[in-house]
Amino acid sequence: MRLRKCPSPITLLYTLLLATKPIAAFYLPGVAPTSYKSGDRVPLNVNNLTPGSSETDQQVHSTVSFPYYHRAFHFCKPDGGPQPISESLGSILFGDRIYTSPFELKMLQNESCKALCEEQKFDGRSAEFVNKRIAQNFNLNWLIDGLPAGQPYEDTATNTEFYGRGFPLGEQVDPSQPPVLHNHFDIFVEYHEARSGSYRVVGVLVVPSSRRDSKRLDDNTADCGGNMPVILKEDGETTVTWTYGVQWAPSSTAWATRWDAYLHVFDPRIHWFSLINSAVIVVFLAGMVGAILMRALKRDIARYNRLDSFNLDDFSGTSAVAEDGVQEDSGWKLVHGDVFRPPRNPLLLSVFLGNGAQLFFMTAITIVFALLGFLSPSNRGSLGTVMILLWTIFGSIGGYVSARVYKTFGGDAWKRNIVLTPLMVPGIVFSTFFLLNLFLWAQGSSGAVPFTTMLVLVGIWFVISLPLSVAGSWLAFKQPPLHTPVRTNQIPRQIPPSTTYLRPIPSMLFGGVPPFLAIFVELYFIMNSIWFSKVYYMFGFLFICYGLMIITCAAVTILLVYFLLCSENYHWQWRAFGTAGASAGYVFANALFYWISSLKFSNLTSAVLYVGYSALVSFLFFVLTGTIGFFSSWYFVQKIYGSIKID
Repeated sequence: MRLRKCPSPITLLYTLLLATKPIAAFYLPGVAPTSYKSGDRVPLNVNNLTPGSSETDQQVHSTVSFPYYHRAFHFCKPDGGPQPISESLGSILFGDRIYTSPFELKMLQNESCKALCEEQKFDGRSAEFVNKRIAQNFNLNWLIDGLPAGQPYEDTATNTEFYGRGFPLGEQVDPSQPPVLHNHFDIFVEYHEARSGSYRVVGVLVVPSSRRDSKRLDDNTADCGGNMPVILKEDGETTVTWTYGVQWAPSSTAWATRWDAYLHVFDPRIHWFSLINSAVIVVFLAGMVGAILMRALKRDIARYNRLDSFNLDDFSGTSAVAEDGVQEDSGWKLVHGDVFRPPRNPLLLSVFLGNGAQLFFMTAITIVFALLGFLSPSNRGSLGTVMILLWTIFGSIGGYVSARVYKTFGGDAWKRNIVLTPLMVPGIVFSTFFLLNLFLWAQGSSGAVPFTTMLVLVGIWFVISLPLSVAGSWLAFKQPPLHTPVRTNQIPRQIPPSTTYLRPIPSMLFGGVPPFLAIFVELYFIMNSIWFSKVYYMFGFLFICYGLMIITCAAVTILLVYFLLCSENYHWQWRAFGTAGASAGYVFANALFYWISSLKFSNLTSAVLYVGYSALVSFLFFVLTGTIGFFSSWYFVQKIYGSIKID
């Protein structure tokens, strides 16, 4: 998909004077609108610098972001120093570090050229650092009235204009030439008159440029000079003057729809076609599996029940021959005395299932909230905050499911189950996150989570989530074990050798493909949003993909368990969990392929962070899909063995 950037400030100004054509979208604003009068100061806050792509280089070269007031950038600071803007927990975890700035924007007051501060001097070390960031396509991220400053783009496939968040720190058209630093910013602000004399900000665009000859004048204005570029010398000292201009333009865009210009779908027809194609394949697969199983099971159950009635009335011996014939055709009844035998390592499996149930409900409700519009992009970090809140609250569900399953398995180490359920999987996640955060701390990245925030997370974990999990476990252990329709024999039945496709590794390789295909398309858009700093809002598509993933996990594992039981193998619990969970391996492999195709890291830290976060997400996906596969198979086994008569 080729993008075309609007070329000049003059063209941009004319564009702003026209009414913006909104994209159809719906969300509930996360903050109340702020109205300004003519001359009121409009706050411009600054966020961290993030890596991105450019028109000449479509790959991302780093995963490390840097704070705006990093000493090497030599950006101007407001009087009294920059003050942090309070953010939500989710915003902090996602790397937002927002501060005040010295920019003075006053409603409806244009500025042609104004200096931010005194001249700044870049030494060789700072110049080398900044030039490297320019070569890596780092972007500046500003917020004006909570709205991100961006640049205008045009999707040539659909002839749609939209805004991209952020704007480049500099540019390097030719790798053989030194990078050029942008030191002047033309800020174009769109406003909407809500009522007479009351104005609201509805759009922010920035056109950066490089002006070597800019000078600050005595009256706090500046001479912005010509168009000679600023090139930072790495073997000497370079003087830079930071300047800006402001232009206000009226717009017919209402405040409630001001985010529509940022929420762009690249060629939605391809997105819809891919999603419908996946849905048709998934529904066809599930329907085919259901039809085959229903037909086979209906015949098997009818034969088994008919043979049981023969055993009561016919003593001629013919029923035994018939029964042997049926047993040769379908052997799943032969293992009725072992099918509910506890699996190996029941404690570990129950802990995974408890955390998987917790993940399942957290993910489902988060997607529903986002689908209904409660997680607005205007409320920064709301998605992460809601996910942490729901995970904490659903600790009771995790504890209950884990303990109830463990008791059904006949486990007697109930204290260990109560302790491991809220500690093992969250401990793995937190430890991995903490180790990866050390790399960010070492790099001085703004994406590094502060130590105080880490303490807050630990406090939420141990003060709220852990007690809720213990309460859920205590309640579950007070309940009777889950009912099973058949009794378990005291002596385990011998399991015959399995065919190749029913062995663990081949079955997992096959079973992991359909759930991955159900989410493959949406996973691509999510990864683009994460690594290219775009706004993801297509939660309707995500909701459908989540439902398709559940269907495929259930269909594939039920089919495998049926074949497994027919081969007289009753060790189905871990196999059901591992078969559906194997899709996480494809998710991780897809992340590695995405690295090769769309990313090009220039340092080891970025590679370690990318692989580490991808492995962490894949592990959680393994627990989630494995849980779906297990409980689908559990329900299936309960139904088929509850439908036959066992003496």
